[in-house]
Amino acid sequence: MRLILDLLQDPLLEGMDVDGENRLKLHRQMLEKKRMLREVFTGFHHSFRTLDRQFFTGQGIEVELGAGVSPMRDSYPEVLATDIVDAPCLDRVINAEAMELADNSVRAIYGQNCFHHFPHPDQFFNELDRVLVPGGGAILLEPYYGPFASFLYKRLFRSEGFDKHYPSWETPATGPMNGANQALSYIVFVRDRADYERKHPSLKIAHQQLVENHLRYLLSGGLNFRQLLPDSCTGFVKFLEKLLSPLNRWIALHHIIVIRKEAA
Repeated sequence: MRLILDLLQDPLLEGMDVDGENRLKLHRQMLEKKRMLREVFTGFHHSFRTLDRQFFTGQGIEVELGAGVSPMRDSYPEVLATDIVDAPCLDRVINAEAMELADNSVRAIYGQNCFHHFPHPDQFFNELDRVLVPGGGAILLEPYYGPFASFLYKRLFRSEGFDKHYPSWETPATGPMNGANQALSYIVFVRDRADYERKHPSLKIAHQQLVENHLRYLLSGGLNFRQLLPDSCTGFVKFLEKLLSPLNRWIALHHIIVIRKEAA
């Protein structure tokens, strides 16, 4: 499996330091040449906005954590794009576990594949409780924990693991991108859900759903691997995703968790 992944790695990223300053620049170049992948990220953005309007109320700003190379701001300009690194394409740097945001000032916080990089999840939840307005919330897109996703994520990246049996929520990360446990959302919101609800009773898990663009994500190669089909096949791949949707429970790659702050 590792040999196959090495062969599929895009030569543009050869020798890239995942914690280095050049990562965002290289990933942006990857995104620019992959229309199929851009559609995947745009789909994430639209799903976030739909769930925001469905589950959240109240007035406040909208913030994306770990916005990376495809910030939600590209689809919805009013969303503040932030990351843990100083990237010229984003609005500001912000620490998700110590946010420089006023109390009760945020309607919605979005996160695409960033929650599993937070070394201290409880601190993040405490910050959510502080900055969110009552009725506001957070929408997190994370690696799924089904059979195919569990098989793939254990083998996909050298810099990140996928351990559903890890005893702690806190992961000994060695850098912003190194050392994360991609199974963290499963551990917190599924395996240890009772503990989560006991520790953070005001932050209700309002909704969970699977993401249906897994074939496009996989065949596009994501931000790190070669694209396996030309962009002209995107419509056909979307059709295949619809046909395979009854199997999503087993083959999905991402899921979304919606957390809503309940009124006191």
